[in-house]
Amino acid sequence: MSSPDGDERRYASVGALDLEAGGHLPDVEVAYETWGRLNESADNAVLVEHALTGDSHVAGGVARAHPSPGWWPGLVGPGAPLDTDRFYVVAANVLGGCRGTTGPSSVAPDGRAWGSRFPLITTRDQVEVEARLADHLGIRSFAAIIGGSMGGMRALEWAVTHPSRVRSAVVLAASAYATADQIAWCHPQVLAITGDPAYAGGDYYDTPAAPTPGMGVARRIAHTTYRSEQELAERFGRSGQGGDPVLGRAAYAVESYLDHHADKLEARFDPGSYVVLTRAMNSHDVGRGRGGVAAALAGVTARTVVVAVDSDRLYPTYLSEEIARSVPGAVLEIVRSAHGHDGFLVETAAVGRIIRAHVR
Repeated sequence: MSSPDGDERRYASVGALDLEAGGHLPDVEVAYETWGRLNESADNAVLVEHALTGDSHVAGGVARAHPSPGWWPGLVGPGAPLDTDRFYVVAANVLGGCRGTTGPSSVAPDGRAWGSRFPLITTRDQVEVEARLADHLGIRSFAAIIGGSMGGMRALEWAVTHPSRVRSAVVLAASAYATADQIAWCHPQVLAITGDPAYAGGDYYDTPAAPTPGMGVARRIAHTTYRSEQELAERFGRSGQGGDPVLGRAAYAVESYLDHHADKLEARFDPGSYVVLTRAMNSHDVGRGRGGVAAALAGVTARTVVVAVDSDRLYPTYLSEEIARSVPGAVLEIVRSAHGHDGFLVETAAVGRIIRAHVR
């Protein structure tokens, strides 16, 4: 058993799941981590939602098998913006992921990896799994749900689907629906993986090779959209990495930068999950079956803070403005950053100030 203050990653079985698109999972396991303690009235919980290639490890010093400082360092802990002396912070690996929660690499009932048989999942399915985890933990409602990018999609879906269970929502660098531009950028990423010969139609888990080169290409495409043109120009320009890229056939510095991020992801992430989660992001539309986006957002009762990054070219500011206009009483905050979409991860001081101001 793990200790109550989060010394290890934990796991919960949340049962069978009928999926929005018609599929079925006979048993879903969720990996999660916690910080702080749930109070007697069970009203101090905060759910932190990770982005596409993130996981439950928001802050360091928790999982022995995952000793990194976490993907949002400085925001969770005693005296931090998410003060664990006050809040019980929960973060779960998303449905379809590869860090302990049921996904395509998980073992199916027949003893083989799900692989190509893993069904299409949506943002709503992912939120349903998180709601069941909350039930498992005895959390009736969250003081706040906070997330950026794909995590912001889930935070907003929570506020729409479960209004009585979300007292406040902080939606960073996200949208109420996946736009044509976002889906267009996702398309070549998925094709880079599924077109890798090692992908084997999604059934590569019992083979000696995996389509990590294809995922590396996908990451290079994605990471370019995560940063701003201004930042790439100022950091790299046309400089070479160890020589003249034109006359000496050396790599451009920006190419080496993208290669580095691809190598990092290849070492820790499953290509099958990358495909499943990307398709789930494309499914995101809070207005589907609810009379449209404006009608769906009009029913949100949570105190909502919508945060845009001014240099974000993947989730431009107008998408945050659309949410803020439609959610009753919503507050719009703008983070000034040269880092583009990743500004919600990089500008932790600015994000921390927003959390301190709005999460109580």
